Amino acid sequence: QVQLVESGGGLVQAGGSLRLSCAASGSILSINDMGWYRQAPGKQRELVATIPSGGSTNYADSVKGRFTISRDNAKNTVYLQMSSLKPEDTAIYYCNAHLTTYYNSRVSSRDYWGQGTQVTVSS
Repeated sequence: QVQLVESGGGLVQAGGSLRLSCAASGSILSINDMGWYRQAPGKQRELVATIPSGGSTNYADSVKGRFTISRDNAKNTVYLQMSSLKPEDTAIYYCNAHLTTYYNSRVSSRDYWGQGTQVTVSS
C-alpha cells in the first residue's frame, strides 16, 4: 500500500520558522508533481506550493518569499521550509503527490494525500 507520512508541524511564535516533511512509501514506480496544501478552520483547502519532477516551483501569493518547497527524489520526500510565519498561516497542512504505483499486477496513476499536520502560529 502507498502512503504519504507528514511530520514537522507544531506551535511557533509569529516570525518563527518550521520545516515540514512528507515521505512517500510503498510500491511506487514514479512520482510526478508533489505539493503542499492547507486548510484553516472554516475555510476551504488551498494550494500553498507545488514542485514538479522537473521544472519550476509554484507558490501561493500569500507565501511567496517566505516559504520554500523542495524535494529529494532519492528519498521520495518533499519539504516545506516556512519562515517569517504569521498567525494567518495557522492551518492543517496536507502533503499531496501524484504517484504511479504498481499493486496487484496493475499500474495506476492518481493523487495521494497525507493525513495532515497542524501548524499553529501564535501572535
